[in-house]
Amino acid sequence: MGTRDPRVDAYISNAAPFAQPILATIRETVHASCPDVEEAMKWSFPHFLYKGMLCSMASFKQHAAFGFWKGSLVTGGPRSADAMGHFGRLTKSSDLPSKKVLAGYIKKAALLNEQGVKEPRAKRKPAPKAPTIPGDLSAAFKKSKKAQAGFDALSPSHKREYLEWITEAKGAETRARRLAQAIEWMAEGKSRNWKYERRS
Repeated sequence: MGTRDPRVDAYISNAAPFAQPILATIRETVHASCPDVEEAMKWSFPHFLYKGMLCSMASFKQHAAFGFWKGSLVTGGPRSADAMGHFGRLTKSSDLPSKKVLAGYIKKAALLNEQGVKEPRAKRKPAPKAPTIPGDLSAAFKKSKKAQAGFDALSPSHKREYLEWITEAKGAETRARRLAQAIEWMAEGKSRNWKYERRS
């Protein structure tokens, strides 16, 4: 037999009047569809647990939301773009799927938890490519190992700032002047915009 948490009762009664019937409908449908579900408050809003996290609901000033922990496997789609959860901004009970459809989703989520199915992880973005060092900078590094070490210690964004500053010079004279200045600053362990950085 499932459990009910009195804090969820309080959460529903403290919600905006429009949200109360939405939250009550979700709660009753979850319990009817998964009789062994347990309630809990996590991150200050109601969650339903059954062999792990199952689903959650929340109320905001102008809308409510409902979503599944393994949402993409349950509903076949991503989270809503305009609200937390999988069903968009809920402003009335009729914004929810029918009780039959909702019950089907809840049963599917419970079965996934029973079977120990995990949601696939989002693919990681490939790491940014290492910046290309222009020939004149490589030559300068050969003459100044200290500048090379200073450059190597910089974050990728600081390296990029130096490279862009040098390569975007319009004329050869400007580029040579920037290169000399960059080598001096790198040897001192300074970033390109060190003058503007906060001093602790």
